[in-house]
Amino acid sequence: MNALLKKPEVISMGCRLNLAESNALAEQLAGQDNLIIVNSCAVTNESVRQTRQAIRQAHKRRPEAKVWVTGCAAQVEPETFQNMPEVSGVFGNHEKQNAALLREIIARPDRPVVVSDIMTIAQTAPHLVTAYSGKTRAFVEVQNGCDHRCTFCIIPFGRGNSRSVPAGSVIEHIQKLVDTGFKEVVLTGVDVTSYGHDLPGQPNLGSLVERILKLVPDLPRLRLSSIDGVEIDDRLFDLLTGERRVMPHVHLSLQAGDNMILKRMKRRHSRELAIDLVARLKSKRPQIAIGADIIAGFPTEDDAMFANSINLVRSCGIVHGHIFPYSPKKGTPAARMPQLPPATIKARARALREAVAAEKATWMTGLIGSLQNVAVESGGMSGHAENFAYLKLNKVMTEGSIVPAKITALQDGILQAEVIQ
Repeated sequence: MNALLKKPEVISMGCRLNLAESNALAEQLAGQDNLIIVNSCAVTNESVRQTRQAIRQAHKRRPEAKVWVTGCAAQVEPETFQNMPEVSGVFGNHEKQNAALLREIIARPDRPVVVSDIMTIAQTAPHLVTAYSGKTRAFVEVQNGCDHRCTFCIIPFGRGNSRSVPAGSVIEHIQKLVDTGFKEVVLTGVDVTSYGHDLPGQPNLGSLVERILKLVPDLPRLRLSSIDGVEIDDRLFDLLTGERRVMPHVHLSLQAGDNMILKRMKRRHSRELAIDLVARLKSKRPQIAIGADIIAGFPTEDDAMFANSINLVRSCGIVHGHIFPYSPKKGTPAARMPQLPPATIKARARALREAVAAEKATWMTGLIGSLQNVAVESGGMSGHAENFAYLKLNKVMTEGSIVPAKITALQDGILQAEVIQ
């Protein structure tokens, strides 16, 4: 693709996978600069509301541009966006993988809605693999879709069944990223730990990580996005705890800390499994930082059940928390369960965020005096350490470089560090 061609504006909502696909969309549609694509998210009702808001704002800001909508919300409820006067058309998650088809759709003079049945899609597109975070970090899609049916989640109906990018394509692309100067790659997907079951020989995520490390020896840092603890086998566990190039930062899809709520969510792990997994990870690699996704106010959750989620934050030492207030999604089993009052859900989300903030403050205080390798980000005076701690540096460094730094203080909730020459 000609890098000199102007690209359309792509507004990415939601997850890192969407971000990766938004970058690919901009590349595929280079030359169509009078175009705004809103890559939507459907994970919560608030996500859909924010998508509608982004559409209205985009149209108001650039009334001459055509606004198109794609992504998970467009896939599961296309009529919502078809009925918005600001929208020129809608296309689904499968359509955004096909550049020729996209150009054909966008050229149509009517207001088309082109959304195919995502459940019939058996392959993912290996070219839809990358989004960049400045010159520092690249997100690489290795998997898409999900075969599980958690009762709160609409995403399988937006993404389809689980399908994997062949390892050769992943490795080839990562090598190109390293050759252009990237020092860190994040493997991402909808259900990353299900990687490989649909490929010949049924490789798994651990074997993919091993092949990347072996065949791309110049890659300094490999990080994983959110993973399902129940699918961490011995091979992947050993890589997370024993391989220095795999970052000591594990983000777990926990969702709740109470076994009854986990059962009603149709999650496959228990509270005990989560706590034991984290204890084993930290015993083998003490510097590992734990992140987690947790839902606040799931239907039927009482005070004691919620207390178990608060206690899970403390038991696992969760310092990177993504807290989601529950909201019912039409078409999911949880939407038919007895719902909690919105005020209760809001209060519980706030309490979970406060619990994570307390754990994070203790963790950051404990890092003072330590040496960290920092991947320098945009602006040159900040970046993330291997454990994903965010640091402010005392001098300007080259964006994309990795520099050693000593943490000297915690100031206004931000770690301060001096670069070691």
